[in-house]
Amino acid sequence: MVNRKLVSKALTMQRRKPTVYSTRWAMILCVLLSPFGSINASLASDTNTISAEKTTVINSQAKTSPCYLDGMAEQLQCGQITVAENPAKPDGTQIDIHFAILPAIKNTHPNEALLAIAGGPGQSAVEHAAGFDRLLSKVRQQRDILLIDQRGTGQSNILNCEDSSVTSTLAFDDESIDMIAETQKCLDQTTADITQYGSETALTDFEAIRTYLGYNKLHLYGVSYGTRMAQLYMRHYPEALATVTLDGVVPMQQSVLAIGSAIERGFQLLIRDCENNAACQQQFPELLADFTKVNERLTKSPVTEKVKDPLTNEPSTFLLTRSKFVGAVRMALYTPAVRALLPHAIHQAANEDYQAILGIYALSADGVGLAMGMHASVVCGEDIHRITEQMRKDAKESYVSANMIDGLQQTCEVWKMPPVDDDFSQPINSDLPTLLLSGELDPATPPNWAALAKKQMTNAKHLISPFATHGVAAQTCANDLIADLVNSNSVKDIDASCLEKDIRRSFYLNANTVEPQLAQAAPSTDDNAAPQNATGTDKE
Repeated sequence: MVNRKLVSKALTMQRRKPTVYSTRWAMILCVLLSPFGSINASLASDTNTISAEKTTVINSQAKTSPCYLDGMAEQLQCGQITVAENPAKPDGTQIDIHFAILPAIKNTHPNEALLAIAGGPGQSAVEHAAGFDRLLSKVRQQRDILLIDQRGTGQSNILNCEDSSVTSTLAFDDESIDMIAETQKCLDQTTADITQYGSETALTDFEAIRTYLGYNKLHLYGVSYGTRMAQLYMRHYPEALATVTLDGVVPMQQSVLAIGSAIERGFQLLIRDCENNAACQQQFPELLADFTKVNERLTKSPVTEKVKDPLTNEPSTFLLTRSKFVGAVRMALYTPAVRALLPHAIHQAANEDYQAILGIYALSADGVGLAMGMHASVVCGEDIHRITEQMRKDAKESYVSANMIDGLQQTCEVWKMPPVDDDFSQPINSDLPTLLLSGELDPATPPNWAALAKKQMTNAKHLISPFATHGVAAQTCANDLIADLVNSNSVKDIDASCLEKDIRRSFYLNANTVEPQLAQAAPSTDDNAAPQNATGTDKE
């Protein structure tokens, strides 16, 4: 299959320069993300994650060379193909599309691989190799895992928007952004033909790499925006596919800008869960009122405080605007571990203590791992023209959604992308074995989105995890179910009962513990007495 002959020269570890993402754009305009790009305690979204020194391969026929990727101690295989930036101009500008292979432990199916497609849009798949390795460890026992940096992301001619004017992500005023000027500045930085970075053009790169590496069949795993890419693969190259898993599904019929209602739903489910939890309800009896109090306060005027940067411990200024507050809450809803902190953080903010919100905001303040130029190329070409009057009406009821739509409309005035054809939004008609996964608590791609995507899939099964948020396979036993699908090529006998396991985190009732705070004892007069404090651990 793929030539994995080792080179004689020793490989050294070398980090590439960290990518500077435009915080101004990302925090306002990002629409989906994936579990790897949202706030994730198990896999930090570090943007300098690929570290490999390519060397000359002795065998000139080798299609890959050994490499190391951050978070993985073993030697992997990396490579690239060169393609025309504009497929209609084969002799024009050429770009390199980079990929990595996580070799099968025991390669019993050398003619197959699982292609894992990242979210965003705008995330690098290769940079998140360690996360995909954990997620797909059972599949990897017998099949290669293939990761491709989609054009415009990662190492594949990234469409990035560097913003040197933001010296402190904590202090900058995100509500004073001139979105048109910022977009024009980003556009002026690139020499790329931005019209060639949509999903369908990128799909031809994926298929070219499959052919180049000689895989007869691919199993697909797409998460978040990656589910759109997977569905396009089902439409255009069904003969190349064996099975498909769609996790956090974006239906072809749906503009991603409909996410506003999903965000509102996710927040209301948080309020419901706190009300139904005796300890949370006792500690935070007016959680919705607390949120409203902070929201209204910040609507009148932002709050400025002198703080220690949670990531560097350096003295800093924290300017908390309404959009930063709401954005931090939104991002926290993606991940169970951080979602569990929200009632405490919101309650403290209502009492004018913003330390917990600062900590949550700081987790994603330096960007969310998106190449924002590629993000704009996708959304401006595939989604902005699909905004309906109902969506505009609904957006008026949602601060997040209204901000997002207004910002993207201004961006797309500058980032001129030709709209996709009308048939782009047609449902996928397929008989491929397809597993659709939804989290009931998902604040981005709720279960009814997957039901819409499944409409004309005749060999599909939709499973809903009652306790998962965004990215079911990363939180539940669904990774086992994916392996079952890949091994059997069938959704018929998949046993989903394990998804009923309650994986929710207990709500934090204070900054340190999920346990109720013990009553404070009277100060001891014994200098040798041990200090009294409440302790506790996070419960699954």
